Amino acid sequence: MKAYDFRGRAPVFQSVVNVLLILILLFEIIPFLYVVLTSFASKHEILTRGFFLIPKEWTLNAYGYLLSNRNFLSSFQNSVVITVIGTVICMVFTVLMAYGLSKSWLKGRAALNFMVLFTMLFSGGMIPLYLLVRSLHLLDSYWSLFLTGAITPFNLIVIRSFFQNFPSEVEESARMDGCSEVSLLWEIVIPLSMPVIATFSLFYAVEYWNSYFNAVLYLNDAGKWPLQVFLRLMLIQPDGSMEVATDGYEYSPAVRMAAVILTALPLLVVYPFLQKYFNKGMLLGSVKG
Repeated sequence: MKAYDFRGRAPVFQSVVNVLLILILLFEIIPFLYVVLTSFASKHEILTRGFFLIPKEWTLNAYGYLLSNRNFLSSFQNSVVITVIGTVICMVFTVLMAYGLSKSWLKGRAALNFMVLFTMLFSGGMIPLYLLVRSLHLLDSYWSLFLTGAITPFNLIVIRSFFQNFPSEVEESARMDGCSEVSLLWEIVIPLSMPVIATFSLFYAVEYWNSYFNAVLYLNDAGKWPLQVFLRLMLIQPDGSMEVATDGYEYSPAVRMAAVILTALPLLVVYPFLQKYFNKGMLLGSVKG
């Protein structure tokens, strides 16, 4: 049987793929550009021109209002506090448990690994967790956000896999020099594991920064709400919630778009500094299951 030669059609196929990728890119980038550019437009231009990408009247009024709005600044500060403290707590708990579970001499290691995997497959549910938080008197406290998500099973499993692949010769040499397990972890393992540590720190930080549902569920005090709750009230419920508006201008699309940009900006700024660790960390953590 004569084999069919696809080489003659390769350029046509590649051209079709390139066109499709360009179309997908446009569908992805145009909404983002619209949000960014609309945030610099004036209220009058938005109301009179309708849809446009490039404003005729450039202004920073929307950003100026948000950066002087006490509710926005308060919620921004709350998000920073929640993200920083939550990420530190998560990484401490995750690294310590992953390091212990990576050691074959740990008693009950198989049972603990099974429980971690079980919680990954089967969740306890929202209502039991809420009742637990209430019984511990953690409602309206940031600890309700920190403790309920202190360890993510997937992150724990990947970091444990990385620790299992850590060179045993390095650990044995450190022990011969008199290193305890704590010193070994703190002075040798963690410094050599920075790609994995940085990668999953970013995962936890993104999770906390974008967290909305848990804050609504556990925090009743509006003064403790994070930025995502403020943003939803501004975008979905423009009816005076949280005293978002006082003079009418704050409801303009420019302010809403500016709020979206300022909410996404911290992660966009941080990510490039951790990107060099990201791919390497995921690769190292997935070598062994």
